[in-house]
Amino acid sequence: MRTDGTALAALNFVCLSLLRATVISLFCLFAAAFNVAAGSAQGAALREHLSAERFALVTSIRGLPLGIRDELQKMFGGSLDIADPATTIEPGARSAATRRLVAAGCSRDHHCLVYYELVGRTPGWRVTLFHWSPEQTRFEWGGVAPGGLQTIDDVRTAILSGRMTAAATW
Repeated sequence: MRTDGTALAALNFVCLSLLRATVISLFCLFAAAFNVAAGSAQGAALREHLSAERFALVTSIRGLPLGIRDELQKMFGGSLDIADPATTIEPGARSAATRRLVAAGCSRDHHCLVYYELVGRTPGWRVTLFHWSPEQTRFEWGGVAPGGLQTIDDVRTAILSGRMTAAATW
């Protein structure tokens, strides 16, 4: 076995090459995942539909259709862990919710947008779009949303502008 600097340089080159290949592969995977998640909501047909959509204000979680509450409960891991907009949440309290509804709205053609805040150590905001009917509710799209949106029209505008990214957790 060689003990000179050439062998060490060759080993460093191999390690760096493997590291670069791994980083590039991970970047491609994340980019593809983002494009799939964002593409489903940013498709031309859905974008056009959302731009013309008028959402009636929903002021509490209980005001959402039951199917949407059921889907949110599944997304949240089995508990409808979300407080109404006016609720003060004390992070760390035993009974405190980890999410707070900020804005929600449903349209005449049975689409509902739900924009909520994650409360706790890692605050953030999420938006979900559902299509519901009495027979079936389906999640159509969701993502990480910018904070500070106040109304359902603000949320719709942010979606149409492409300011959303894929969400890893709900």
